[in-house]
Amino acid sequence: MKVHEYQARQLLADAGVPVPPGAVIESIEDAASTYKQVTRDAGTDLAVIKAQVHAGGRGKAGFVKLVRNPEDATDAARFMLSNKMVSPQTGPEGLEVKRLLVAAGVDIEKEFYLAITTDRATRRNVLIASSEGGVEIEEVAEKNPDAIMKVPLHPLVGLEAHQARTVAFRLGFVGKQVNQAVKVMLALAKVFVDKDCTIAEINPLVLTPPSQDHPDGQVLAIDAKFNFDDNATFRHKDIQAMFDPTEENPAELRAQRFGLSYIALDGNIGCLVNGAGLAMSTMDIIKHHGGEPANFLDVGGGASEEAVTEAFRIILSDDSVKGILVNIFGGIMRCDIIAQGIINAAKELGFKIPLVVRLEGSNVDAGRKLLEDAASDLPTLQAATDLTDAAKKVVAAVG
Repeated sequence: MKVHEYQARQLLADAGVPVPPGAVIESIEDAASTYKQVTRDAGTDLAVIKAQVHAGGRGKAGFVKLVRNPEDATDAARFMLSNKMVSPQTGPEGLEVKRLLVAAGVDIEKEFYLAITTDRATRRNVLIASSEGGVEIEEVAEKNPDAIMKVPLHPLVGLEAHQARTVAFRLGFVGKQVNQAVKVMLALAKVFVDKDCTIAEINPLVLTPPSQDHPDGQVLAIDAKFNFDDNATFRHKDIQAMFDPTEENPAELRAQRFGLSYIALDGNIGCLVNGAGLAMSTMDIIKHHGGEPANFLDVGGGASEEAVTEAFRIILSDDSVKGILVNIFGGIMRCDIIAQGIINAAKELGFKIPLVVRLEGSNVDAGRKLLEDAASDLPTLQAATDLTDAAKKVVAAVG
């Protein structure tokens, strides 16, 4: 589960991390008054307007703008709320922007990167830090991997103060800056564990120039990203309340309501399988034979008629789907029952596109016989003997 930047900033602020003041707006008319409020609270005339979407590349797409007066704030809001944001992470169709964060701007002397995630190779949480913040960490890893520090966290104790202090020194913090940076790192690590995050990221963490109130400068988090383990959100009502369904694919949300796992892809061959491993191998063999999978859809071990029917409806809701490959292993449920469920669903929905079915498992011969007998009533239906045969048939059928 993902949350918006303004929600991530609030989580950091609640944990004691210094975050510049900000407010969220949903209309162009609120931009000027919110700008005045935020800048007045921060004692500055600089603010930043940021689109709140679940995708990166906002700055390069023109959806992060610095403003110094109410008129510019209104113009920025008008542009962002009236245009779709297109970036490398959105695809060419772009994303509609419905919320904007209006945050106080700060003078920046240096930018840093901080994150905590899980290193599956070592099966431990790890702190990732770099003195090259403000850009995508993938770019830093590619161009200057030595600039990235990785500190494994103790499985029980978590991030220890001496580890955070060492990282702060290596990042170049000095004087009172060190204690500020340590406080941020320890808070980030605590949020990561307490909220069951899969990633907790601050990019950039910034150091402001020296001022009368802060002679050594101030360490601030001005952008944040949090993702959460879906399997753990049941114990975090506050995190569940942050879920924004408008940022998710409607078909994927619909699948969740029926206990199905569905991920939309860009191809034209719909995939209906039971089991994640079977789904991956099905998509791979479609690609191998020159086709393009349109989705990952796992109906689970039961593969009931109701689940299959709803799965077909979800697949067919994608206009780009020109054919469907069903690849089901009958283990928990017999193949003849699965076959009859597929036939009933296909008749109910009135299939007009090619439907190739491959069954394997208990009572497979009876299941295949049912499919062959139903072909006269369902001219688009083809039975396959194995996965290779199924892939070849569906790829040929969609042309």
